[in-house]
Amino acid sequence: MKVDIWSDVMCPFCYIGKRKFETALQQFAAKDKIEVEWHSFQLDPEMKAMPGKDIYSYLAERKGQSLDWSKQVHQQVTAMAADAGLEYNFDKAVINNSFDAHRLIQFAKANGLGDAVEESLFKAYFTEGKDIGDHQVLADIAASVGLDRKEAASMLENGGYESAVEADINTASQIGINGVPFFVLDNKYAVSGAQPSETFLTALNRAWDEYSKDKIQLQDVGSVDGPVCGPDGNC
Repeated sequence: MKVDIWSDVMCPFCYIGKRKFETALQQFAAKDKIEVEWHSFQLDPEMKAMPGKDIYSYLAERKGQSLDWSKQVHQQVTAMAADAGLEYNFDKAVINNSFDAHRLIQFAKANGLGDAVEESLFKAYFTEGKDIGDHQVLADIAASVGLDRKEAASMLENGGYESAVEADINTASQIGINGVPFFVLDNKYAVSGAQPSETFLTALNRAWDEYSKDKIQLQDVGSVDGPVCGPDGNC
């Protein structure tokens, strides 16, 4: 059964949501039958690199709030992350556009390592304070999960996977996603936000029940065995 997840690697609730979903998945009886695919989403497509600008001032100015308000919000998010077993270090956060990071995710997905790169990008931004808009940083992340560093670096420098990023963003718009993380289970059930693991587990069980019934019904309505060829060449 497919689970599609839209997220932005600079979204603090997306990393928390990832961890809470993974906790639920570990408790899910049919976890080995779940396919997870990450999709790109940008909370601020117009964001530019802001050398020397701290994340507290950035959010305060963007929201028209005080610096104290921004620091308090980030402290609350840091506490939420800690509850999920994550370490957030906003003091080290580097402001930059996430589009190239999403291009790397698409590159990784094409090579079967989408989840590994997603995790590494979250950790790089929220925990390690790395600039995920820097191509050298992104190439290092690619290499760290087993991707070819030179191939990743070439893709980042010369263009590639822009259309895949844009396609994900367009799909999100078409189905009404206006905030992330956003989880779609079996193209039927939606879970919005970094919900408790119990909520994700309930959603997984409900979607799986219907998914399984659909498979059973397919057999009940007259599925008849006929001549087939198998992967071993037997026909």
